[in-house]
Amino acid sequence: MDRQKQMELLRLLEEDSRQDAEQLGKMLAEPKEEIEKAIAALEDEKMIVKYPALINWERMDDHPYVNAMIDVKVTPKRDVGFDEVAERICRFPEVKAVYLMSGASYDLSVVLEGKTMREVASFVSQKLATLDSVISTATHFILKRYKHDGIELEDRDEDRRMVVTP
Repeated sequence: MDRQKQMELLRLLEEDSRQDAEQLGKMLAEPKEEIEKAIAALEDEKMIVKYPALINWERMDDHPYVNAMIDVKVTPKRDVGFDEVAERICRFPEVKAVYLMSGASYDLSVVLEGKTMREVASFVSQKLATLDSVISTATHFILKRYKHDGIELEDRDEDRRMVVTP
């Protein structure tokens, strides 16, 4: 499968990973077997890492977690830069994502999930801020998600205003 078709296959899977090889083959004008082979190769190459479901937990009345984004200012180490501290932060089970940032007043952005705000604060003060390379942190709690991975999480009400024309 050529690179262009691989890119299209990845885009289609990213949009809806529940599509089977037969459906994908029809959309890409490729045989089912070729799609299966391409997907297996992309999984082996770790280009396809996981097939997640996007859950809007806020729709659950007893939503069990709070989410926070933490800006982390770090002193990079010689020969390893930011990688060593980022890899260490990644090992904490409550950490959901770690990003190296540019153009910001901080170096790493950490996405964290905890049961309470107090639990998140405890993680930041006792685990994250105590790491050798960490200079400072700023914690931002996520109050509501409107859109995630290109998907709007809230149903928009139709505009019910009367159209006025001259």
